[in-house]
Amino acid sequence: MEESKTPKIESADLNLEDLFKDFYCVPDFQREYVWEAEHVEKLLQDVQDEFYDEDNRLTPEREYFIGSIVACKDSSGIYQLIDGQQRMTTIFLVFCAVRDHLQENGQDVPDTLNNSIRNKRLTDSGDEQELYRLVLQYEDSHGVLAQIAGRAVAVDDIEGTTASIRHITEAYRTIRQFLRINFDDKAAEVRKFLVAFLKRVKLIRILTPNLAHALKVFETINDRGVGLNAMDLLKNLLFMKTSAKDYGKLKDRWKRLVDVIDRAGEKPLRFLRYFVMSQYTISGHEGLREDEIYSWFVENAAEVGIDRDPMGVAGQLVDCADAYRLFVNGKSVNGVAVPYLSNISKLAGGAVRQHLILALAGRHLPDDLFAELIRNIENLFFCYLITREPTKYFEKNFAAWAPLLRKVTDRASLQTFITGYVHKDMAKRTREVEFAVRELRQSRIQKYRLQYILAKLTQHVQKAAWDNRIDDTLDHFLSRKVEIEHILPQRPEPGIREGFDESEEYQDYVGRLGNLTLLEKTINGSVSNSHFDAKRPGYAESAFLLTKSIAQKPQVGRDTALNRAVSNLQTFSTWQSNDIRTRQDMLTALARRVWLADVDGAAT
Repeated sequence: MEESKTPKIESADLNLEDLFKDFYCVPDFQREYVWEAEHVEKLLQDVQDEFYDEDNRLTPEREYFIGSIVACKDSSGIYQLIDGQQRMTTIFLVFCAVRDHLQENGQDVPDTLNNSIRNKRLTDSGDEQELYRLVLQYEDSHGVLAQIAGRAVAVDDIEGTTASIRHITEAYRTIRQFLRINFDDKAAEVRKFLVAFLKRVKLIRILTPNLAHALKVFETINDRGVGLNAMDLLKNLLFMKTSAKDYGKLKDRWKRLVDVIDRAGEKPLRFLRYFVMSQYTISGHEGLREDEIYSWFVENAAEVGIDRDPMGVAGQLVDCADAYRLFVNGKSVNGVAVPYLSNISKLAGGAVRQHLILALAGRHLPDDLFAELIRNIENLFFCYLITREPTKYFEKNFAAWAPLLRKVTDRASLQTFITGYVHKDMAKRTREVEFAVRELRQSRIQKYRLQYILAKLTQHVQKAAWDNRIDDTLDHFLSRKVEIEHILPQRPEPGIREGFDESEEYQDYVGRLGNLTLLEKTINGSVSNSHFDAKRPGYAESAFLLTKSIAQKPQVGRDTALNRAVSNLQTFSTWQSNDIRTRQDMLTALARRVWLADVDGAAT
């Protein structure tokens, strides 16, 4: 029998440590790196959610699969990446960021990590050549990955001349911030994270004999998908239980489900998890993992109704998906805007959506009660995130609360639920919240969360001054016309640093919450990097009372809402270290009124 001449395609299931024992390059015909900060943060958050429990302890043995890459070897033995460059570039940046984090904290960098970034290889001539494990060949990169990997220049000094460079440098900064926020300066914890990341994050490398076949495999994967997940298996199960005459209806219903989830920007498996957690009672300490979803449906088929009414189950999934998409877009099931949903998105970013478990559980509520529920969830979410509560903790809470929330029917029962669960959980962490705000630094929090905090503080004063005639949306305070102003400037004019009483700690004070305020872009351009005396007239022109009060307190009549609103705000004639600490204490007291006012004994 004549031997087949069909080119051989190989696949290997590899962890990241083994994957980066080889050398890769992204060919020049590939598109540039396009991941935004939210995509990078989502990858890191998913890894953390998988490997850490609700007490933020690293759990043993679990693995996390991040998909597949397609590659072919060139004549020199380097893998040409045809699919997967976004993930591979991000993983490489994680290696660089962990290395830099350890070095900057005076720690030795493991050889395994250094070798995953750069190593030697033998050329055809027998010479040793030192190469980075990943090289970008497309023109728009301008060697930025090599600059970061080689520490040739500080990342903040790399000029963002192309979209790729801006995205890559922002991705690196996002990873560094993730490490600071989650591990502080605890080198041992960073090392544990690194070990889990290297050894337990896995993907499939599909190797083809040449470029043409690599492109064909890439096309096939994207056209057909790879493997069956819980979503596919559930679909098959429903078809097995459905009468043949209803196949067409089920097919249409399922297509609508998939389309709606896609438009919501959600992973199907996460939607399924949140669907189960919101609609059914989950037993067990750890909730429901993605690899347990299909088994759960099989084991609970009678309760779900898969045997007796598979079409109804598909309909329930579609109904929840429709609601989910509306929630993601800041609306109730009736299409009414709920600003607190949008606020949570601005606070949480795209990586954290656990609040949608409770939103799904309470979707039956009238719009006014639903809005009240979400308002309180926003406040709780702030408490969780500002105190760095692991997402596993509040996911577990929400899954446990969902059955109780589904029974809420009126304002009285809703208030009982909120008081007994939401406010009770907030009350336990009041001191932690206050401490976190009092110690808040720009370097220890994502920029979008910092913008959210400043927007909420600013909005609160505005609402109080104008008798709540300002709505609850934050859009006005987060528009492109508004910027974060550093009162003590980041790039000071000559003499400012020297005139600051704590000049050696200048940069620390620059990043403190007390040194930050929102300022209209038109005014910010005029105050620039000047001395405080030169900036004060600009602050006085701001329409934001929290900013205006830095320079002067507005007064209208006697005992008016405006006067009462600014009565607890402070005005400053100097701007030294004590002034910044004083303002941070003032903002901490204001934060208590913004997020903790509903909790018994928390309002001041």
